[in-house]
Amino acid sequence: MNDPRLPIPDSGRPAAEQFVARHLSHLVCDVDRVSGSVRFRGGQTAADAALAAFDVTGYASRRNQVLPESDRGASALSPYIRHGLLTLRQVWDHVVGGPSGDVAKFRDELMWQEYARHWYLHHGTASTRGVRREQAHVEPTASWDRSMACVDVTLDELERDGWLVNQTRMWLASEWGVRRSGAWREGEEHFFRHLLDGSRAANRMGWQWTVGVGSAKHYGFSRSQVERRAPELCRGCELRSRCPIADWPDEPVREVAESPAGRRTSSDPVELSSVRSTGVEPEAVWLTAESLGDADPALSAHPELPVVFVFDEPLLARLQLSSKRLVFLVESLADLATRRALEVYRGQPHEVLACRPVAVTFAPVPGFRRIARRVAPAVVHPYPWLVTPSDGPIGSFSAWQRRRG
Repeated sequence: MNDPRLPIPDSGRPAAEQFVARHLSHLVCDVDRVSGSVRFRGGQTAADAALAAFDVTGYASRRNQVLPESDRGASALSPYIRHGLLTLRQVWDHVVGGPSGDVAKFRDELMWQEYARHWYLHHGTASTRGVRREQAHVEPTASWDRSMACVDVTLDELERDGWLVNQTRMWLASEWGVRRSGAWREGEEHFFRHLLDGSRAANRMGWQWTVGVGSAKHYGFSRSQVERRAPELCRGCELRSRCPIADWPDEPVREVAESPAGRRTSSDPVELSSVRSTGVEPEAVWLTAESLGDADPALSAHPELPVVFVFDEPLLARLQLSSKRLVFLVESLADLATRRALEVYRGQPHEVLACRPVAVTFAPVPGFRRIARRVAPAVVHPYPWLVTPSDGPIGSFSAWQRRRG
């Protein structure tokens, strides 16, 4: 049997890319061109720098601007938030003192992120089902027309940088699922494969909202939006005189499907907000990809213990993510290794951690409970929620907001 322990990655982008190529290339979809994101670097140091540089001024009016990039108001903090390098509370507090309208809009978007986590924790894998679904199916290769500049440029950014502003995420999702009747789950998978902030919570909820799954509304993508948010794309497009999205899209043909039934996973507030201990002293801190930052509760509570990270080989083999996502994780681990004793493994977490008492932070994803049952952590620390989940219904963002208010 191969030794599951891997060397500690060296700092720097070239070292991270070499690490993935040597040790994880069989787990990525682009084995022949392993590379990191052009725009984003992984790690706490990069996350702290990105947060320090973010000024919320102008966010409300410019958050959906696409081009020129210099006019964008989006924070671009989501990859760091996704992996717990920045908590929502840290980002929430960062904008204190900014213009009131910009602060309110920015914090509203943070609450959407929090709601998505609650929604996914609540429904789990049942979140793939909504009250509506596509009637037709189109193969992924036929679902985006890259002769359209607005599609080609935004797909390039997704596949190169692993990130998109919210506006272009909606453009691509609507073009795929509304105009071309592509299966939204396949579009979601393409995003998930490439997005550094890809999560089953926010990504899946965004796709469902855009294509009208679970509601009677959808987001209609048309040329007017491109001309408003990225006019240079239309000016340089070879289809500008025969634009296929010149008019508003027709209502997509759909059929009714069963809605997610009830609560799929426990949202017990006590479980999700309290430290749970078996009484055994932990010997290491187990970090997950949901919580890699220095502020991770388990990491903070046990500063003297070594840190363990396991690349879940069976899971990654099934997902076949873009290499830039793993490069981002490796960069984050290399950065952490400059401050803490670190061990890195490749394999199944319950096998790697067998008979080793560990402390871990709860992760708001269905797979955590399944894996944790087999690992049997000595201590489980609560996830750093912005709003502690309750056991109530979570059917809509507005209802969730009213209940918590």
